[in-house]
Amino acid sequence: MVRYNIVVGITLGTMKILSLKEKAIDYRKKGFSYNMISQKIGVSKSTLSDWLNRIPFSPNKELIKRIGLAKLKSASFKHKQKMDEITEMRIFAEKELGKITERDLWILGIGLYLGEGNKSYENIGFSNSDPEIIKILVAWFKKNCRLKNENFNPYIHAYPDNDIGKTLSYWSKITRIPKKQFGKTIVDKRTDKLRVKRRSLPYGTIDLRIRSLGKKEFGRRLHRRIMGWIESATEQINAGIV
Repeated sequence: MVRYNIVVGITLGTMKILSLKEKAIDYRKKGFSYNMISQKIGVSKSTLSDWLNRIPFSPNKELIKRIGLAKLKSASFKHKQKMDEITEMRIFAEKELGKITERDLWILGIGLYLGEGNKSYENIGFSNSDPEIIKILVAWFKKNCRLKNENFNPYIHAYPDNDIGKTLSYWSKITRIPKKQFGKTIVDKRTDKLRVKRRSLPYGTIDLRIRSLGKKEFGRRLHRRIMGWIESATEQINAGIV
């Protein structure tokens, strides 16, 4: 049974609804512009650009009628140029970067934890809404911090428009952590949150929290080690050694 805690108000039903990102992708494949998609689903064009910049685009009849064929040809040409350059730079970047080693993952994880990790109260935690970043941190905790799957005790921070059951299943699949290890989901119904901001997070935010399970090396000692890694790395970089 899914456990969750409501801060204010009630949760939505569990009927299956396409996420906003999935809807945006569907509209884009059907030839709608960013402006048209934004009007339909209430998501900003900057967010749509992040979601859709790799989606092939061919304008539909409604869009052609709106902006005219001449302008559309120019926009389509620019879009093709952009897509071609993105592909070219991605291939170049992949070759330039080369193969990632375990030490590379270690340094990357230190940088991510410096930005989004819990650095106070000697409690280990990391919050983010990006599934790819979460996957990296789970791998980092396991490979570089030597944690096991049972050490994870994640929490989800959701919004009223999130389907709680679907959200829990989503993050369990992303992290490969069983649902039973997740803490109670917190639903944020504060009215000062921007409506567009809420709706741009179809699966809320996950907080990766770590429990020591009685082992000192996975409790405060690990937090102190992580902070030591961060301090050493920043001191060396700021001293101009790198």
